[in-house]
Amino acid sequence: MAFSLDKSARDFAEAKQYIPGGVNSPVRSFRSVGGTPPFIAAARGSKLYDIDGNTYIDYVGSWGPMIVGHACPAVTEALRDAIGRGTSYGAPTLLETELAKLIRAAVPSMALVRFVNSGTEATMSALRLARGYTKRNKIVKCAGCYHGHHDSLLTKAGSGAATLGIPDSPGVPESVAAATLTVNYNDAAGLTELFRCHGGDIAAVIIEPVPGNMGLVLPRDGYLQTVRDITKEYGALLIFDEVMSGFRVGHGGAQAIFGITPDITCLGKVIGGGLPVGAYGGRREIMEHVAPAGPVYQAGTLSGNPLVMTAGIATLGIIQTPGFYESLTEKTARLCAGVREQAEKRGLALQYHQIGSMFCLFFGNRPVYDYDSAREADVGAFNTYFHAMLAQGINLAPSPLETVFMSSAHSDEDIAATVAASKVAFASVAEYLKRR
Repeated sequence: MAFSLDKSARDFAEAKQYIPGGVNSPVRSFRSVGGTPPFIAAARGSKLYDIDGNTYIDYVGSWGPMIVGHACPAVTEALRDAIGRGTSYGAPTLLETELAKLIRAAVPSMALVRFVNSGTEATMSALRLARGYTKRNKIVKCAGCYHGHHDSLLTKAGSGAATLGIPDSPGVPESVAAATLTVNYNDAAGLTELFRCHGGDIAAVIIEPVPGNMGLVLPRDGYLQTVRDITKEYGALLIFDEVMSGFRVGHGGAQAIFGITPDITCLGKVIGGGLPVGAYGGRREIMEHVAPAGPVYQAGTLSGNPLVMTAGIATLGIIQTPGFYESLTEKTARLCAGVREQAEKRGLALQYHQIGSMFCLFFGNRPVYDYDSAREADVGAFNTYFHAMLAQGINLAPSPLETVFMSSAHSDEDIAATVAASKVAFASVAEYLKRR
């Protein structure tokens, strides 16, 4: 059957009459790559099935959480049992403590854990806590690192150390944005200078230790240790946003791989097993400033929802199986190697980044180490590649500045089919580059 998205196009047009842009999260609109987003009817294992009858090998995984695959039997069976006991109580459950124990065992820096409903809530709450704990107002973020859509972090700034943030979205007050300082990721010298200028006012640095929202970018040797050393020197807190990297790059997250202990960690994605969740946690003396133990207020009616906790417990139970991450990393490396071989046969210049089960590629010759270098990658070449892969049943993230994910449900046959599809897609890219 020829590839078609006719039904999806029809229903996308209808959705726009009821939902802003037809989607409930902007990247789903395909605005970065053009074309029509497939409307998904079902998912199972490594596959997505759309309303047009197309089947896709999925490397988006709901943007990360489906590390054990879609509709994993162990997770869905646990959820069926939980639904029979009720969907929400608004009261404490043993499930919350059980999941918190599993998280602390894997991420020891999180002595106390507070559950919320999204990664945005986790980072927003962590920043409020950092300000309340340090009694300072300014925060530092890295250009290209995404920490959710709350006001404090929807900012942009110049590279100068004295340049304060300005709003990056209508609706964000300038007074809020001005309390956010921005520095380039992997720029240790720039961070040092920023602290020299503003150190006494900085409550925290929030950083993705492994950024996944400017494509996948890896830290330079020693960079994360420098960030840790500077924050300690000036009495600021270090917040690791591991919403994406947590339980994705390894069982203990990026902090375990790189040997860095943050003051606060934010998690999401995997710990909900595909259901909406976030969490933040850190040293006991910091977390005991959170209400009701302390004065920093944060609350949520659906936080710790029993269905979410159930899915998280089931998922974390699977991924702590011996050999799970070794197998997942090997699969990812094998896929990357196969794709790289096909690109080299076409003489295409690409940059490949992988850590654990996260990976991406950038079209271009220049090494990618921050947001500016990521944006220099060839968008047209990526868009050509993306649509050629989609037409062959390979679902990748619909943006050159996103990361794609492997799951334990992906098979050797899936990997072989993806590599074969990349051969065809790279031929399309080569033709595109000739015509340009």
